[in-house]
Amino acid sequence: MQQKLWTKHYPTGVPLEIEFESYKSIIDLFEESTDRFAHNVAFKCMGATLTYQELEEHSRDFAAFLQNRGLEKGDRIAIQMPNCLQYPIVLFGALRAGLIVVNTNPLYTAREMKHQFHDSGVKAIVILSNFAHVLQEVLPETDIELVVTTGLGDLLGFPKSFIVNTVVKYVKKMVPAYDIVDEVNFYQALDEGSLHDFVTPSFDSGDIAFLQYTGGTTGVSKGAMLTHRNIIANMLQIAEWMKPRLGEGEVIVTALPLYHIFSLTVNCLAFMYRGSTNLLVTNPKDIPAFIKLLDKEHYTVMSGVNTLFNALMNHPDFTSIDFSKLKISVAGGMALQNAVAERWKKMTGTPVIEGYGLTEASPVVACNPVDGTDRTGTIGLPLSATDVKLVNDDGIIVKDGEAGELCLKGPQVMKGYWNKPDETDKMMLADGWLRTGDMAVMDKDGFFKIVDRKKDMILVSGFNVYPNEVEDVVASQGQVAEVAAVGVPDEHSGEVVKIFVVKKGTVTEKDIIDYCKKNLVGYKVPKFVEFRTELPKTNVGKILRRALR
Repeated sequence: MQQKLWTKHYPTGVPLEIEFESYKSIIDLFEESTDRFAHNVAFKCMGATLTYQELEEHSRDFAAFLQNRGLEKGDRIAIQMPNCLQYPIVLFGALRAGLIVVNTNPLYTAREMKHQFHDSGVKAIVILSNFAHVLQEVLPETDIELVVTTGLGDLLGFPKSFIVNTVVKYVKKMVPAYDIVDEVNFYQALDEGSLHDFVTPSFDSGDIAFLQYTGGTTGVSKGAMLTHRNIIANMLQIAEWMKPRLGEGEVIVTALPLYHIFSLTVNCLAFMYRGSTNLLVTNPKDIPAFIKLLDKEHYTVMSGVNTLFNALMNHPDFTSIDFSKLKISVAGGMALQNAVAERWKKMTGTPVIEGYGLTEASPVVACNPVDGTDRTGTIGLPLSATDVKLVNDDGIIVKDGEAGELCLKGPQVMKGYWNKPDETDKMMLADGWLRTGDMAVMDKDGFFKIVDRKKDMILVSGFNVYPNEVEDVVASQGQVAEVAAVGVPDEHSGEVVKIFVVKKGTVTEKDIIDYCKKNLVGYKVPKFVEFRTELPKTNVGKILRRALR
């Protein structure tokens, strides 16, 4: 598999390699951006804004607070918040102090929190007060010495700050009582930090910046060690890839949580490098409120996952939104269905640019060109300085047009899994290649298409059936809102295809089967159809086939 197959289709101006060695840490890029774009709005949430200069000042105070409390370079700190203005302040404050950030899903149960905090050995945590009662359950069983709490309305300014915190706490009754000894309020932390000097630690690009835990959908959640070098490389790879269409000062709709690796690297970090604004959406599951936000704000870029784009378009008020300033939308996290991509382009007038990545690669590996040469149904081309190969079970490169496991090599590939050398050896080959567990094919021009997770492949009478293909067909039927395909045991063929469907019309099982028969070879046609009112999903909206199986 030769790199020239894909690099000859690189957009004009996108380099084959990336120069990033001059930056020793993420903070080098951060300080460069906060100085250069001081008066630009860096983050906006619920009408309140945070400029790059304010972000620099607040994060410096928070870093000084952490140092004053005895935290040292290499200590781990958990951040457990949804999208709000406090998140970037804490994130960059922790990184500036040389700490390793452990992003934690706010909706984690006590068991999940305990596992992650034990595994990472966090010494401090910043948590939204809504979830502090869960933290209290596990706190005695962790090494956490410092707890900082914050309300959702903090930093929104009076009276909105007071109103939001009051509504959340009393009207919605979303904050159960808790009593954590010596907890520090977010405002107190900033005030304390402002009274102390901040000392910049020495950085090396090989230092760990994040312990980014995998979703846990394939087993026990593992902490991917992402170094400053990994993240810097991916930031610059993304920024260079977007250059043909996007410049400085863009406004990106950030609906996916910043604690997720896609939103963290693409939205928060890569767009920060260009002095852009992140328009934070705290609760994207509230589609009516999300629609109102899109109708009110001006933005040029939007990122999301297939299910999010689909949910927005299924709302009756979506057609009233003015998308005249929107340049592109970016999809990742799960497969983008052709029906969703085509409908989005028709309704908004702009394409959805599909990319591909995984936590262990910081995360972006490949992306469609943004210059108008994108190909719907593919994940595009490998980013600059990224090499890719497709191999069979024996590690041999497959023939052109055949499906094989996608493996990659590049500066964005993780250092390994935290305290799990055996798991690292399973994922990373001795020569630096990372196994993704995803099956892909490459066309004659070097564009890649993910056909499915290797473990999700359905084997029907010896024939491989990829759930993504079945789901793509069913989703295009016209009366299907969501669909997931899995394999179920069958005494005759080993496995057969079963689909779970959320319908948006009067479609019947027979309608779907008949449609599939017209569009799929016999062994790929679902034998069972189960209608559901909703499908189980991860926190970012990825459908959980495992739970359905």
